[in-house]
Amino acid sequence: MRIGAHVRDDKPLETAKDRGADVVQFFLADPQDWKAPKPHPQAAALAEAGIDVFIHSPYVLNVASTNNRIRMPSRKLVAQHAAAAKEVGALGLVVHGGHVTRTDDPAKGLENWRKLFQRQADAGGFGVPILIENTAGGDNAMARRFDMLARLWDEVAEFGAGFCLDTCHAFAAGEDLVGIVDRVKAITGRIDLVHLNNSRDEFDSAMDRHANIHSGTIDPEQLAEVVRTAGAPVIVETPNEGQAKDIAFLREAVAGAG
Repeated sequence: MRIGAHVRDDKPLETAKDRGADVVQFFLADPQDWKAPKPHPQAAALAEAGIDVFIHSPYVLNVASTNNRIRMPSRKLVAQHAAAAKEVGALGLVVHGGHVTRTDDPAKGLENWRKLFQRQADAGGFGVPILIENTAGGDNAMARRFDMLARLWDEVAEFGAGFCLDTCHAFAAGEDLVGIVDRVKAITGRIDLVHLNNSRDEFDSAMDRHANIHSGTIDPEQLAEVVRTAGAPVIVETPNEGQAKDIAFLREAVAGAG
């Protein structure tokens, strides 16, 4: 089981070593901006380091949006970030499920996700697999509640879309973590990556505020069980100060189950 962390984008190898991580995730551009990614200075070193790499797309992207000024640049940036992710040897690009506005028909957002994959397939596909991540809030979100996730998967499964399960997001969205791996796989057939985070807020809060494993409102044993059963690489996105301890706890939990 490969367990690691979201790390600084400027020195991912050094940070991974400090945290005891054997898989890392980072951004290739400002997550709050619309700028295209630039070549990463450690691209060659990352490709040769034996560390699994995942890239997270900017938070501003929303490919589900019915607003052309948001959806169209979002599509373009997904393709650009996927191409840049390939250059650092990444195994996938994480993209949030996104949402439509309160007055929109959610079916439009699902259709827009399908169009993203259809259009890119016509252009030769993405540089790396696209891993859709479940989200914590939003009434018209595409990947917050699992009934909507099932509808989304009906649209994108044929294109080889992957799935990233975030435990804090699921908890905040009102999804019980007990048995969650089986419920997700019943919908998607796969979990490609786990974002293993505790939550600072209560169940069904719709708040996306991560906490270290032993300082949040989720039972740490429930989090450990997700790691043991998901069969996927794990990225810890908890606060930096306790990340190394979180990784060590998960490794011990997995080893103890073996």
